[in-house]
Amino acid sequence: EVQLVESGGDLVQPGGSLRLSCAASGFTFGSNAMSWVRQAPGEGPEWLATIASGGNSISYIDSVKGRFTISRDDAKNTVDLQMNSLNPEDTAIYYCAGRLTGTFTWNYWGQGTQVTVFS
Repeated sequence: EVQLVESGGDLVQPGGSLRLSCAASGFTFGSNAMSWVRQAPGEGPEWLATIASGGNSISYIDSVKGRFTISRDDAKNTVDLQMNSLNPEDTAIYYCAGRLTGTFTWNYWGQGTQVTVFS
């Protein structure tokens, strides 16, 4: 059974930091690009960061560049998102997603973890 399980969401004050983690099982993690995606209430999904299979290519959406860092550990089948300098606009449900390298469909999704930034 394919599973992606996110953890680390919490309530945090503006300027604070959180580290999200996503644990994968049931598929060949190392052969998949992994992304973090968020969705705020009433908004569409926003693709924040993507790390290629092997970790040799990373990309970020402009709004999180310099604040968020994506990383992966293929030995542990995990992908993390370090989030610094959080602001209320970062409030959303955060999901991790996986896409088999060479394909175009994000087939694997977690259930999400809630991040709330409030003062």
